[in-house]
Amino acid sequence: MASKDAAPPGTRRRDRTHFLYIAVIVAVLAGIAVGFAAPDLGKALKPLGTGFVELIKMMISPIIFCTIVLGVGGVRQAAKVGKVGGLALGYFLAMSVVALIIGLVVGNFLHPGEGLHITEELRGAGAEQAGEEAKSTTEFVLGIIPNTLVSALTEGEVLQTLLVALLAGFALQSMGSRGAPILRGIEHVQRLVFKILAIVMWAAPIGAFGAIAAVVGATGLDALKSLAVIMFGFYLTCVLFIFLVLGPMLWMFARISIFSLLRYLGREFLLIVSTSSSEAALPRLIARMEHLGVSKPVVGISVPTGYSFNLDGTMIYLTMSSLFIATALGDPLSLGEQVGLLLFMMVASKGAAGVSGAGLATLAGGLQSHRPELLDGVGLIVGIDRFMSEARALTNFAGNAVATVLIGSWTREIDREQVQRVFSGQDPFNEQTFVDDHDDSAEPEPEPVKA
Repeated sequence: MASKDAAPPGTRRRDRTHFLYIAVIVAVLAGIAVGFAAPDLGKALKPLGTGFVELIKMMISPIIFCTIVLGVGGVRQAAKVGKVGGLALGYFLAMSVVALIIGLVVGNFLHPGEGLHITEELRGAGAEQAGEEAKSTTEFVLGIIPNTLVSALTEGEVLQTLLVALLAGFALQSMGSRGAPILRGIEHVQRLVFKILAIVMWAAPIGAFGAIAAVVGATGLDALKSLAVIMFGFYLTCVLFIFLVLGPMLWMFARISIFSLLRYLGREFLLIVSTSSSEAALPRLIARMEHLGVSKPVVGISVPTGYSFNLDGTMIYLTMSSLFIATALGDPLSLGEQVGLLLFMMVASKGAAGVSGAGLATLAGGLQSHRPELLDGVGLIVGIDRFMSEARALTNFAGNAVATVLIGSWTREIDREQVQRVFSGQDPFNEQTFVDDHDDSAEPEPEPVKA
């Protein structure tokens, strides 16, 4: 066990990571300045942001695979995994419905889109976004099955990786002690992957600079003025959802302050703002939740599954964007049409992990399937989708963090003392290895297995 006396040296060792996030803030400000001063140059810098997000996405599948296999494979009873998974899916479904309702209430109150006039140039953008994104339920379900056992890890499909990881976890669970060496090897692979990710993170300032410069250069200030109502309404709805829905639930069932949790995840939120992708922070959320005291099985099941099924921000986005487009085109949706369209989108959005642009594609695909005459209006959203994507990703991320803590509390799989140590600053998160100090000190523990 790590002694408290060892904490100060560890803290000093991690101090240099603060410069990384200071650099990200400086890069974001510099990107905004470049985007306004030289729009063409800003747009030309877009590959920097795209490249960084691709580097992060490169790590997603192996991290999800290792986390779920270790979480499921390390549990003695398969029923426990089923209990956690069932509870998680039930909660995710309930929160999606709540997010839809809040979006409908605020959207119908603000009436976004009134007074706007769509142009021919914007009409083409809507059809372009829809493309081949509209999939039937059968295609969606069959798409979860990978071509081969290893293709899920190489193609970056989150739901396919979930399926393979669950199968591998249950297989190792059934092997008993014979599967222990394999689990031990996967644990070392997980440490390696987290270490690689820690190295990749040092490219965050470059990625943030390119991404922000590109979006500011492409949209400018004038493009945002006419769409201020929808952006304000969307941001307000996300804030209300986090602090009036998630916050009270977190305190009621876990006795944890939403402000303490959000402050603990501050660096992850900064990363999401700079990349507009909650996927960029997925590996860090897994490590953060384990360090907070939530058990590995709960984290291993709740976090990756939540990234596909607990998309609260996306639900709000789809709700308000649909109302906005219908009003802007002079064809408002009736209440029945709103409910039908949004329930379809709720299903269609599952599996659209927090990648920038996934919500826009889901919106276009849903409108194409239900109300094709509204598809042209998607072009109105394209210009500000990047800015809405940030709030969407932040809300998705906050929702998944709260869900993991709640599920850990409901299943009694959370260490309350560890939570207090973390929030009080006694046990700081290890930024170098993405594992906590206790894991580092316990590294020699696998030796007895050699016998």
